[in-house]
Amino acid sequence: MSIKTKTVELKKRMQSATQGGGEKAIEKQVKMGKMTARERIVSLLDPNSFHEYDLFVEHAARDFNMDKKHLPGDGVITGTGTISGYPVCIYAQDFTVAGGSLGLMHAKKITKIMDHAMKLKIPIIGINDSGGARIQEGVNSLAGYGEIFYRNTQASGVIPQISVILGPCAGGAVYSPALTDFVFVVDKISKMFITGPEVIKSVLGEEISMEELGGAKVHSEITGNSHFYSESEEECFDQIKKLFTYIPWNNSKKAEAFPKKAPKSKMYNIDKIIPSNPRQPYDVRDVIKSISDDSDFLEIQENFAANMVIGFGRLNGQTVGFVANQPLVLAGVLDVDSSDKAARFIRFCDSFNIPLVTLVDLPGYLPGVDQEHAGVIRHGAKVLYSYSEATVPKITVILRKAYGGGYIAMCSRHLRADFVFAWPTAEIAVMGPEGAANIIFRKEIAEAKNPEETRKRKINEYKRKFANPYVAAANGYVDAVIEPSETRKFVMHALEISSQKDEVAPKKKHGVPPF
Repeated sequence: MSIKTKTVELKKRMQSATQGGGEKAIEKQVKMGKMTARERIVSLLDPNSFHEYDLFVEHAARDFNMDKKHLPGDGVITGTGTISGYPVCIYAQDFTVAGGSLGLMHAKKITKIMDHAMKLKIPIIGINDSGGARIQEGVNSLAGYGEIFYRNTQASGVIPQISVILGPCAGGAVYSPALTDFVFVVDKISKMFITGPEVIKSVLGEEISMEELGGAKVHSEITGNSHFYSESEEECFDQIKKLFTYIPWNNSKKAEAFPKKAPKSKMYNIDKIIPSNPRQPYDVRDVIKSISDDSDFLEIQENFAANMVIGFGRLNGQTVGFVANQPLVLAGVLDVDSSDKAARFIRFCDSFNIPLVTLVDLPGYLPGVDQEHAGVIRHGAKVLYSYSEATVPKITVILRKAYGGGYIAMCSRHLRADFVFAWPTAEIAVMGPEGAANIIFRKEIAEAKNPEETRKRKINEYKRKFANPYVAAANGYVDAVIEPSETRKFVMHALEISSQKDEVAPKKKHGVPPF
């Protein structure tokens, strides 16, 4: 047989294999408002950059008439490509083939491309659209999930791992995204839960829709399981492309540098952002945009635990991770969810050589029975642990309130911040002036002829003595008290001179974080 004949046969086989579940299954996928697996890969990667592997893999199941079924590619597409020239490994589950169910060979294709990603030290992107484990393959399906989870764990902190939920992701399948660095969801398309509505109804008698149980908004606003929310698959892919401009290929590199750009000072005037009334809130994102290059800021988990703001920006062309209290929401307090949100982001930045810039304005940890019973002690300790453990450059700017345990937790000098700056508006103390005065001068206020006037006088006395940055500066806990307009200059200089810092941790296998 000639090469030409063999080439024709190859093309026929490829054409058949790339049709997935066939025209009817593809039509059904489109009617659900979803792209096909191949369309998703093509939309996300650079044009003509995708190279597919294991196209002709077949399942090996024989029970329950599986020996009579042909599943092209065993329901998953794997390969490599580029995003803005940035090399990535990728897999996309094909819902048109047996509902994208995961069998042994399906899993082996995924683990093979994950192994490639680790060996090549490039990011891995997983597009999830699957009905779950292939029941007909029994324990082999479960074994496949276990192999994926193990690799997710081994790759953690070595290469960036991105999960994109573009369909159902149920049962054990949800744990792979949970182990990755960033999870992307799309409204009305993404569904993620351990047990579905039918199981909940049969066991608990509760009725709930898939959307209400595990839709995109649920995981963006309530559970915090997703990091980016979008209205469409196209918007989701744009978010992924933007994220890749901020992060490095692996933990031995730094994120790509971009040309330095000045902030958009007309839009974000740092001197006019914070109100003169210390009780009045403001949007801390405006402060971030007033100092970041081109006022560009990619916020992460925007809709979850909004009292904490995290995300990526650039200073002097270099990627930095911003962690900031948000006075607009709950006065920027630390609570269970915001602590988890910040701690995880801090650890990601530390793993991938991204310096941390922390902006502080909070009255402390959120008080209350609900928070105490929810474990705010344990969750709050995660912030302390992650900052203390981080060895990347750590720059802290205290904007306004920094009270009690919140002051310590938000990357204070005591947790080994490399540089701590404070604005003249900073108030660094054990607690707010009102509460402190009521405790310290309780007897004097109670015995006064005019208790209210005495209380006001004592509050002002406490403010003069402690509710300012100068006591902390006098003790060396603050390196410099700076004007707001000097913030960008001071932070950029601090980042520049600490770029080669070398911190040696005590020898140990690993620490034991307050998980």
